[in-house]
Amino acid sequence: MADSLTALTATEAHREITRGALSAEEYVTACLDRIEALDGDVRAFVHIDREYALQQARDRDEWRRNGRPTGLLHGIPVAIKDIIDTADYPTECGSPLFKGRRPRQDATVVAKLRAAGAVIIGKTVTTEFAFYHPGPTRNPHDLERTPGGSSSGSAAAVAAGMVPLALGSQTNGSVIRPASFCGVFAAKPTHGTISRAGMLELSRTLDHVGVFARTLEDVALLLDVLAGHDPRDPDTRPVATPNFRAVAAEPPPLPPKFALVKTPVWEKADASTREIFEDLISSLGENGGVAELPEAFSEAWQAHQTIMSIDMAYRLGGAVDRGSKEASSQRLRDIIAEGRQRLAIDYLAAHDLRPRLESGLSPLFDYYDAIITPASVGSAPKSLESTGDPVFCTLWTLLGVPALSLPVLQAPDGMPLGLQLIGPPNDDARLLRSARVLIEMLSKDEG
Repeated sequence: MADSLTALTATEAHREITRGALSAEEYVTACLDRIEALDGDVRAFVHIDREYALQQARDRDEWRRNGRPTGLLHGIPVAIKDIIDTADYPTECGSPLFKGRRPRQDATVVAKLRAAGAVIIGKTVTTEFAFYHPGPTRNPHDLERTPGGSSSGSAAAVAAGMVPLALGSQTNGSVIRPASFCGVFAAKPTHGTISRAGMLELSRTLDHVGVFARTLEDVALLLDVLAGHDPRDPDTRPVATPNFRAVAAEPPPLPPKFALVKTPVWEKADASTREIFEDLISSLGENGGVAELPEAFSEAWQAHQTIMSIDMAYRLGGAVDRGSKEASSQRLRDIIAEGRQRLAIDYLAAHDLRPRLESGLSPLFDYYDAIITPASVGSAPKSLESTGDPVFCTLWTLLGVPALSLPVLQAPDGMPLGLQLIGPPNDDARLLRSARVLIEMLSKDEG
């Protein structure tokens, strides 16, 4: 019975809870039981309190019994990456430097989840300060492989059926890559769509909140809850947000067209990955094509590194300096040192490259609805010492455009392989619709 409950999507569970066929306590209990059964091996969670999670669920049930209106996530457990502040759990950012840190208030996204009726079930493992140094989490599909990073625990928890939904973050490839490795849906929305207030800041330019789910419908559900303006995050915009679920479900006016964009780092992908994507775009017939990017795009990866290293040196350098050498990884100390050595002129040039690249990308979307590209160079590496290469995510994070990881492919070794779908900025709902149609096209091809 418990396994059948944890197999429910958030949308399905919410429907059953709101009509009274399932209680929030029953659903959260099933998820907690699954966490207890599996997390000794997967190690997705860093902080969890069973009784507190159950008390939240009981409060949700009491709320409903009293005839009060229920939100979009009423009674649904959500896991939170441990760089996002929660007033009721520690937020330690995967580092001994922040051990025991207890925020006084929720991040905006956590407050929005609570307002929608969600149960904050616990905090998931992040790599050290959401950078490269791995935490203890393992890939649920193969415990000898990395789940990716930095949102390691969130991706693994959803993939293992411990929770239907989880939050992560992306400054390079920290949502899309682990989603690819773990075989779940994920979204990195347009920069500024979701508030980052109350989240560890690495780079204002590059940081995004991301979401994990087991269906595209659940991704849209989370975006409906989380998107919107927040005065605490100056990059969010005071504009109306679309109804992501409604747009994602509606029929498109014309069949969408998809462009395979290999990008300047195409040769970094495994040979089998390159072949899979070339075969896929061919299978789409007149709905697919191959597009090239202007030469200037080859500068994007260096620009991203420049911005990220300088911003991280500024944001984290003091904390690392104050701690002991053993409290920080060499990889973290290296990027802080790199950022401190770079010149202001390089930082300004890297920022100036972004609008140039945005202008170069815009004409492609005049013909194609979305870009197809790998979410990762291949399947999850068979190692727990590395979180894999984010190189296929870097460009899209730099540009702040919406990205999805769709678990529709399989690598030759039987592991998941994500398809990354990119859309024009601020058109996230349409990208979800295009993704739904693409999945339907690929299902017909398989049939």
